[in-house]
Amino acid sequence: MSRKIKLLQTEARLLATLAAPILMAQLAHQTLAFVDTLMAGRVSAIDLAGVAVGGSLWIPTYLFIHGVLLSITPMVAQLAGAGRTDETGPLVRRGLLVAIPLALVAILLLRHAGFVFSRMEVAPQVASISIRYLNGISWGVPALALFLLLRNLSEGLGLTRPSMVIGLASIPVNAVCNYLLIYGKMGLPALGGAGCGWASALTLWFMCGCMLLTVWRIRRYRMTHFFDFAKGHGSEGAGHIIRLGLPIGFSLLVEASAFALIALFLSPLGGRVVAAHQITLNYSSLIFILPLSIAIAITIRVGHAVGRKRYDRARLVSNAGLLLNLFIALATVAVTLTCARQIAGIYTRDGEVIFIALGLLNLNALYQLPDAFQVGAAAALRGYKDTRIPLGLIVIAYWVIGLPLGYSLAMTDFWGRPMGAKGFWISLIAGLSAAAVLLGGRLFLVGRRHLRP
Repeated sequence: MSRKIKLLQTEARLLATLAAPILMAQLAHQTLAFVDTLMAGRVSAIDLAGVAVGGSLWIPTYLFIHGVLLSITPMVAQLAGAGRTDETGPLVRRGLLVAIPLALVAILLLRHAGFVFSRMEVAPQVASISIRYLNGISWGVPALALFLLLRNLSEGLGLTRPSMVIGLASIPVNAVCNYLLIYGKMGLPALGGAGCGWASALTLWFMCGCMLLTVWRIRRYRMTHFFDFAKGHGSEGAGHIIRLGLPIGFSLLVEASAFALIALFLSPLGGRVVAAHQITLNYSSLIFILPLSIAIAITIRVGHAVGRKRYDRARLVSNAGLLLNLFIALATVAVTLTCARQIAGIYTRDGEVIFIALGLLNLNALYQLPDAFQVGAAAALRGYKDTRIPLGLIVIAYWVIGLPLGYSLAMTDFWGRPMGAKGFWISLIAGLSAAAVLLGGRLFLVGRRHLRP
């Protein structure tokens, strides 16, 4: 037993080491969104609203592209684990056959956002800024797709620092571009909130260029043969990327759409309720970066182990990662319960909003445990390249259990007096607990199946 505990501890340390740069890259990504919000808000409330409404279309689009191309990570990890690193570069080049159509569809959607906003009855002033914001950011979509392909190549190889360095370097680039384009400095036109979109596009091209330069110049990437166009062998093509990636993309959309619908359902209850919900959701997103970073590391380590046909090691990695995420969640639960009032006070000075947020943050503390477990289990399954059945399980957790239960608790008297925002957070706990049980059970079955001779 002591040997097994030592192996789990060793694997947990390896996962934490691998996840640390990923965590910094995720924080950099969050900082970019924060800088956009801060700088647009200083122009006017209308500009801030325009960026927020534009983001409501941009974020799901980004998540879907990110999810589909995330299939590259376990594919590269398994090839590298099997000693076939020379096939990873050609694989990623074939990924362009998936990334280019995705980017074109995304550009078309973003540039015809006016149709969507007219159906949503968005105020004309806000819609005008949102449309120009999305038109600007659409120019960066091709760069985003190529950057994601190369980042997933790098992370699949276990090289996580480059994305961290590039992410941190992009923060000042984005801030400078925002300053020049939002406020019209150095002879440039003052675009207001719409300038955030153009600044984001320039930042995405900067990140893409840096990642291309990294893969081209650093010796450790040469064995991938990404730039060796004469080398094109390998069994996994664009079709395999799509079959593996589409369920991941739709899984992220299912989660994002559930949270978007909750915000819409709560809007008739008043601004203070929505504000308290948004505070809790924003804090939850920040906390979620911790288990998410470990989850990405789990995918990489499980993929390497499966590629080597070390299925016992893959199961050990899964167990160590899930335990590590649960320990992290216990720590964040303690912080949330102890500092709930201070956390709410960072966002607002409105006493009524703080009072509502306190109740939601206490529920959010319970939400963090199943959330950390389910994201780790889903990541381990991706390492096995198992994505289709997990998509179905996530749909059940969010759309069959979570949303109907939340609506009935929050907005109807089916269970008694309507609970408002608390009802939705209780349903999120129930939905995520179901996801944790379902995905955990699926991981157990997949791991046991691979261990059979």
